[in-house]
Amino acid sequence: MSFLSPSNLSYIGVDIGSSSIKMVELKKVQNKVALVSYGFSDKLASIYPDANRLDIKAVGSVIESIVRKANFSQSRNAISSLPTFTVFSSIINLSSKLSDKDLDSSIIWEAKKVIPLPLQDIVLEWQKIANDVKLSDKTLATNSAGQKVLLIGAPKNLIKSYAYTFKSLGFNLVSLETEILGLIRSLIGSDKSTSMMVQIGASSTNIFVVAGGVPVLSRSIDIGGLAITKAISKNLQMDLEKAEQFKYDLSGQSEKGLPKMIIDTMGPVFNEIKYIMEVYGHKDTNDIQKIILTGGSAMLSGLAESIMELTNINVVVGDPWYRVSYPVELKPILEQVGPRMAVAIGLAMREYD
Repeated sequence: MSFLSPSNLSYIGVDIGSSSIKMVELKKVQNKVALVSYGFSDKLASIYPDANRLDIKAVGSVIESIVRKANFSQSRNAISSLPTFTVFSSIINLSSKLSDKDLDSSIIWEAKKVIPLPLQDIVLEWQKIANDVKLSDKTLATNSAGQKVLLIGAPKNLIKSYAYTFKSLGFNLVSLETEILGLIRSLIGSDKSTSMMVQIGASSTNIFVVAGGVPVLSRSIDIGGLAITKAISKNLQMDLEKAEQFKYDLSGQSEKGLPKMIIDTMGPVFNEIKYIMEVYGHKDTNDIQKIILTGGSAMLSGLAESIMELTNINVVVGDPWYRVSYPVELKPILEQVGPRMAVAIGLAMREYD
């Protein structure tokens, strides 16, 4: 679905998940970021047979289908995401007295200790963390004073697979980013307070703590929307297609409280949220000021209320469109699909921040 005239200045965010692909095209119009088009497909069974290999044929076919059906513009500028499970990240603590040259060599030395692959097989990036960003005692091996650095590494062969895929489709791959950077851009923006983000995907749930705009802690649990669908199917004795529809019908209800079958399925996720709250200090200290839900199952009726009761912290479903201009008549549908499009929106916004 295309809403603006084609422009080479627009950018397309491409979020490739374990079972779906989401795409959003944005452009700058009178100092505002405006929606050009969006589309998604849930027709991928599994495009990651292993962490370092793309099913290029499947990805390419689905991307071409989305572009064609959603009437994207002629822009071929794309920013894509690397799935969380393929990326290595860690925070290290270095002496604040190091020169820039010594800092680079020290980062390489420390990276060898925390990244489980040879560095020659990794594309490594790092970012200095401001001194006023609060980190928990368990985030670092030592929490002594010094220069804190966020390390992010991804396998070179995975990156080459992405580059080949997009080139074969005629796209200019402007950048590759981790999912969390897209989420921070679309859901948090310039807010420097400490937040927890709970991203409920199809096959897993990622939990991040973001402080000062920097992801300082992440966890992943192999439970997501598909596990909820299977629980509904088993308990209500219906096939998966009907169970999936039942789950989406729950998302549109206003009643509070999750069904017991969903609470039981999401138990490990709730336990992980409680653990992270403990890592960041007792819940009464309010070190984490809010929890933001995103992903395809974020709008399940009663989910936000259940987590709020568990943590005693404000819980909201994130709105990734809040900095994007779009036709007002699209608001109902965009609100409905927003949580699943959050990564793609944040990726497309990269060149405008």
